[in-house]
Amino acid sequence: MKNMRHNFIIILVANFIVAASVTMIMPFLSLYIDTLGDFSDDYVQTWAGIIFAATFITAFLMSPIWGRIADKYGYKPIMIINCFGVGLSIFLMGYVQNVEQFFVLRLAMGVVTGFIPTSIAFISKHTPKEVAGKTLGTLQMGSVGGTLFGPVLGGLMADTFGFKYTFLITAVTITIAATIIIFGIHEPAIIRKVKNVIYSRKNVIWAIFHHRLILNVMFVTSLIQIGNFSIQPLLSLYVSELTPSQEVAMLAGVTFSAAGLGNICFARFWGKLADHYGYERILSYLLILAVIFIIPQAFVTELWQLIILRFLFGIISGGLIPITSALIRREAPIEVQGEIMGYNQSFRFLGNIIGPVLGGVVASLGGIHSVFYTTGLLFFIGFVIMSFLKKLPVQYMDEMLKKHA
Repeated sequence: MKNMRHNFIIILVANFIVAASVTMIMPFLSLYIDTLGDFSDDYVQTWAGIIFAATFITAFLMSPIWGRIADKYGYKPIMIINCFGVGLSIFLMGYVQNVEQFFVLRLAMGVVTGFIPTSIAFISKHTPKEVAGKTLGTLQMGSVGGTLFGPVLGGLMADTFGFKYTFLITAVTITIAATIIIFGIHEPAIIRKVKNVIYSRKNVIWAIFHHRLILNVMFVTSLIQIGNFSIQPLLSLYVSELTPSQEVAMLAGVTFSAAGLGNICFARFWGKLADHYGYERILSYLLILAVIFIIPQAFVTELWQLIILRFLFGIISGGLIPITSALIRREAPIEVQGEIMGYNQSFRFLGNIIGPVLGGVVASLGGIHSVFYTTGLLFFIGFVIMSFLKKLPVQYMDEMLKKHA
């Protein structure tokens, strides 16, 4: 118990460092591309979108693989590999000569972008089911906090030291996180089992697609991420419509951070509530509340109104991902929990890819306001799915795996 508390604190700190590090380069992504040649604005914007999405594409493919390896060999080695891999990718980004090399490195970075989901699976595996929601909600505070501070620090460093040294400093901070994991984490010995057809990849995938709750929770996870990411690339444009101020980038950052602040403040609370009253029930409530707080953002006439609504939306959304993770933790057999959590993470990355594209298409057809209606519809669909699932008979994945093997 003492070891697990110690591990939790180390992982919380490492998640903050890693999340901050990988988001440090976000504020100057397009600016850095512009330094690689004499390009038009359209070219830079197109490649910025492609390069941003590249990491999520390979991460989407690799997440279940890292999860399966972690189940077999342990989570600590995977977290260390992920840290050093991301650190090396970011370090090399400071030396690229053209956009294509930058794109390849972002793809490579996605291959090893598994630290945070692996750390979540590690903590989840060694957390009692009855407090999984509270624990995972608290853990999310580390990654969300890093995501909030990372872009601010990255922008300041780029202005102060230049792009190349910012990449170097970022690589060093991730190396520090790896060092903390090496010396700070104590993982219980993995009991190597004889190869078992019950837990083969093919059988696990079959069980996921036939387990109504797990499959639909993964789908809801995707809807949540699509909803969250559809408005993010457009937020600065929306802010510029609401204020005459010249400091649009700073005000957009404040607006973006408002949701993150609400997220941090209440993630643990929602997890604890879900542990007590049931994950399906609280997740359903949060999804319908998300609809209530996202739709009015389309009608604001002043920036302060948007900031308040983003904060309130952040309070609600803070419980969504921890509760979906806790649901997967509850349903997945311990022997393949890392792999199944990896598939869940793939659904999250899929949402990260689809979200910005969907937001851009919807905004081009109906204006930025229409993106909030679309996002509200996605959360409402998630609510309907969870409400329907509560009425269906319970399925036990362990039994399904054994019968189908």
